[in-house]
Amino acid sequence: MPRVLVVEDEEDIAFPLVRTLEREGYDVVWVDRGQKALEDLAGGATAVPADVVILDLGLPDMDGLEVCRRAREAGFGGAIMIVTARAAELDRVVGLDYGADDYVAKPFGLAELQARVRALLRRTTAVREPEPAHDGLRIDVGARRVYAGDVEVPLTGKEFDVLSILAAQRDKVVSRGRLMADVWDENWYGSTKTLDVTIGRLRQKLESVGVTEKVVAVRGVGFRLETPAP
Repeated sequence: MPRVLVVEDEEDIAFPLVRTLEREGYDVVWVDRGQKALEDLAGGATAVPADVVILDLGLPDMDGLEVCRRAREAGFGGAIMIVTARAAELDRVVGLDYGADDYVAKPFGLAELQARVRALLRRTTAVREPEPAHDGLRIDVGARRVYAGDVEVPLTGKEFDVLSILAAQRDKVVSRGRLMADVWDENWYGSTKTLDVTIGRLRQKLESVGVTEKVVAVRGVGFRLETPAP
């Protein structure tokens, strides 16, 4: 049973959301403070990790962006969906840059939010064979983990999805349109700058652990995971 952690301090929003998700068959935990969310994700409240976190930004004790950042730095690999009244494009970019996988503006429809949760779960629970190692880079798609030699590379959900697609087409160009369609919701209305932000973070993380393969931009087309010549 997928587990959903709802982090929302407004009861009139949290209660209908929790009831709806429970009717869908999810194991739902609701907390109203950022610190409680971090404790839950660290295993303080339960040993069962959340598959999806639905995270409000305007929490009483800390900004939801800080919760997102600290969760990712602590190694949380599940999906994070930010739900907030901050709907400007810059807010979306910042939220995704902090490690969120999706960004939903309030007010939202429960049917749409359920669909987005299902989409996130499809991406995070797909089980396939691990990618073979290339120059020390190994992608375990089933566990959603990436290794450079023996060192794990901490990636967000979106970073992992982008890298998995590029690795499956190694040394071939993958179009921006395909990456946006496969990694983000097909009804995504935000800017494609989101993809550039994700690629930039991915490059930095791979370079920081000495991965020799490079994510190369092909102007006007897309991106390629390039294996260096021997």
